[in-house]
Amino acid sequence: MAGLRERKKAQTRKRLADTAFTLFRERGFENVTVAEIADAAEVAVSTLFAYFPCKEALVFDAEDEYERALTAAVRDRAPGTSMLDALEAHLVPAAQPAPDGPSGEDFVELVKSTPALLEYAGRVRRHWEASLAATLAEEAGLPENDLLATTLARFVLEANFLATYGDHSPEDLKAVFDRLRHGWADFGTSTGQPVRGSGLGHHESDAPNRDDQATVTQL
Repeated sequence: MAGLRERKKAQTRKRLADTAFTLFRERGFENVTVAEIADAAEVAVSTLFAYFPCKEALVFDAEDEYERALTAAVRDRAPGTSMLDALEAHLVPAAQPAPDGPSGEDFVELVKSTPALLEYAGRVRRHWEASLAATLAEEAGLPENDLLATTLARFVLEANFLATYGDHSPEDLKAVFDRLRHGWADFGTSTGQPVRGSGLGHHESDAPNRDDQATVTQL
């Protein structure tokens, strides 16, 4: 019985999100009211708010699922895979539009063209950053508020945000991960070409022989 209730809740949530997205795409986010969405989905406004705290959340209905997948990419990585490699494998494919559905080009265009949604996306990203940073720190055996873990989480998710909503490609995001491995010391010089290497995902034999690098190589 509980399983049936959960399925019905999931169906209602999806119907609300899909209905909202269709209306937003047709008329623009600012030109659609919550009451109109509820009416089109054949539910009460109070029911809508039981599933979504605000109108913006209707567009980001998969944010919790995304967060779980993000941290799982790190926790469940294959033995011998660095956290940086695991994040690249998870984030780079996600930076390119899906073939269909609200997660595709229409979704990205709606968010890019709507200031309120861009601002909300930024808030969601900051929440993901905190969750990812805590996971990175835990996996590396570091304190939860460790600066290296926090910086890495912010850096890769900001780069992913720019690749998804800016005029950048998945290849640009891959170049960012390459640079994280290669380092920034020669950035902007004639020899400053990123290479596929280890960096934050060093093999132990390649790691710099410096005590203050020990923590970095764990990430």
